[in-house]
Amino acid sequence: MIPLNWYLALSAIVFAIGLYGFISQKNGIRILMCVELMLNAANINLVAFSTYNDDMSGQVFALFSIALAAAEAAIGFAIMVSIYRMRDAINLDELNLLRW
Repeated sequence: MIPLNWYLALSAIVFAIGLYGFISQKNGIRILMCVELMLNAANINLVAFSTYNDDMSGQVFALFSIALAAAEAAIGFAIMVSIYRMRDAINLDELNLLRW
């Protein structure tokens, strides 16, 4: 059996990659992908602790989190595609759709 520390280290690395990408990127689709990486890191933690404690509640919660992330990704990508069709760019620094 793999120790819990390895799962936590993997989760920390994946979360750090997602956080770095979220902070450094200006492209909307890349930012959404980095948010998905951070959610997957949280899911790794949920499943690891659930397995470590012999309790299924963490795995069930991770399943709901995966479904929520899929819905968030679908809506986010749909918004980004509609913004791209209107402005021909997804650079978030150049967008000012909500300004008058």
